[in-house]
Formats: sequence, C-alpha cells, structure tokens
Amino acid sequence: MDKNEKFPKIALGAWAWGNDGTFGRTLTADELRPVFDTAMKAGLNLWDTAFVYGMGTSEKILGGFLRTVPRDSYYISAKFTPQCADPKSENAVVEMFNTSAELLGTDYMDFYWIHNPVGAPKWIKELIPLAKSGKIGHIGLSNHNLAEIKEAAAILENEGLKISAIQNHYSILNRSSEDSGILDYCKENGITFFSYMVLEQGALSGKYSTSNPLPENSDRGRTYNPLLPQIEKIVAVMKEIAQKHGVSTAQIPIAWAIAKGTLPIIGVTKASQAEDAAKAAALELTADEIKAIEDAADRYKLNVIRGWEKEMK
Repeated sequence: MDKNEKFPKIALGAWAWGNDGTFGRTLTADELRPVFDTAMKAGLNLWDTAFVYGMGTSEKILGGFLRTVPRDSYYISAKFTPQCADPKSENAVVEMFNTSAELLGTDYMDFYWIHNPVGAPKWIKELIPLAKSGKIGHIGLSNHNLAEIKEAAAILENEGLKISAIQNHYSILNRSSEDSGILDYCKENGITFFSYMVLEQGALSGKYSTSNPLPENSDRGRTYNPLLPQIEKIVAVMKEIAQKHGVSTAQIPIAWAIAKGTLPIIGVTKASQAEDAAKAAALELTADEIKAIEDAADRYKLNVIRGWEKEMK
C-alpha cells in the first residue's frame, strides 16, 4: 500500500461493534455488514478500532469483513491499550499488535496508536521495534496532552521516527485540544489530528431531545440525558444551518470538525450513518456558521469529559 496515498476526510469507528455496555444492546455481524458495504461503496475506507472494544469483538467482526476485500482497498487504525497489557510480556505492545493483526487479518497497520498515556512513556519505547520493522505506517497517540505528546516526540526523534497522528475527544462541546494548543502543534508539525466523539455518541445528531432521550440503560444515556435541555438549544442552531444546506443535522458537527482541520472518526452502526458521513465530507460551512455553532456551545460550557479522559490543559 502506498503510504503517501491521500486518506478520506472521515474515518469510521467500530467502537460500538465491540459492545462494552456503552451503547446498549450487542450488534451482530449480520446487522453490521450493510454498514461496512455502504461505507466502502461511498469511499469511506479508513476504519478505526481497538482490541479493548469488546476485548477483540470489534476487531473480529471488522476483520471478517476486511478479509472479503483486497488489502489495498482500505486503511486500518488499531490501538495498544495500556490497561490490557500483559505484565508478564517481554513486549506488551508487540504482543497486542500481533493479537489485533490476527483478528483483523492483516500484518500491517496503517495507523497504530498508544491508546492513552497510562504508563507513558514506556509504551512508546516498546512500539519502536514495530515501527522500524515496517509493520506500522503511521505512529499515533490518543488521549495525550501536549506535554505527553512532546515527550513521546522526543523519544521517537532519537530513533529517526515521528508522530504522524494524534487522536483526542474533540467536538463542539469539548474543544480542550484546541484551547491547549494541541491542534496548533499538529498543524506546525505535519501531524494529522483525528477527532473522536464529534457527535458525542449521538447527542449532537438531532435525533435525541428531552422528549426523546438517549437509551437510559446505556452509559451514554446516563451521561447526556441530564444535559439535554442545554444540548437541545445548541442542536437548534445546527438544525437551522442544516436546513439552509438541505442536509441532516448530524452532518453539521462532522462538517464543523473537518472545517477545523481535523479528521473526524464517526461511529457507525447503521448504513444511513455511513451515508450521512459521506455527505458531510462534501459539506462546507461558512465562517459565520462555524462561529454561530461555537457561540451556542460557549453559552453553556457543558462538561462532557468522560471517565477515561482528562481535559487537555
């Protein structure tokens, strides 16, 4: 695969494919196959997953689909999660990489990430042999703050390597990676910033409201339902913009993230969500529209930092 090939503007996330209680009920491969096929047909061929998503479930389902298409027709983004590391392993990063590679049916990851900074910088050092072996196209860090990013960058530089990608929670409701200077650092150093939870797990999609809350038996329902009175007002601004463009409300936060110079990861569990994502990639918002959206969010300053995250200061 040509590592210089241009990636799509949007990545598709398979977090919910390895259901861990966050999204409610478990999804089956039969339900998800149309999602995969619709996305690939639309040119959305960058897939983001991790072993920790269902402890291999997400990777197994996605890998089953990927085995049915040529390796050069897709990009894969997988992660080493420190909390899943085997303490007895000689190199836990290599071990988890190999496990994921087997599940996904590949021996090469276009992107491979250190999922979070727990135990940093130990893991970036263990990743170096993999990167030098040619099994990783792009080295990424997820959920790291600016100081942690710079520490890892210095370690890699000494080995003739570099960080190619950063992946953090970034949405209209959570711009701490922008406020802390991480986005500027990425632009200055030619690093692609992947924004995850752009739609705040559906809370910004326009589908949910105080009269139609998120599933109460899910972690996202417990997180966002108490905030819906404020989120409704922010979504109302986006709905108005969506109507002007003749698109769905869910496309607006995605287009906003692209306009901010990031590559959003959109979780997809339905074919219609993949179609929406593809349309959002072609949508251009004006500077006034971007300002209106951000002003609406700034009125409430909602805290949507999740339990596994930290505010990027």
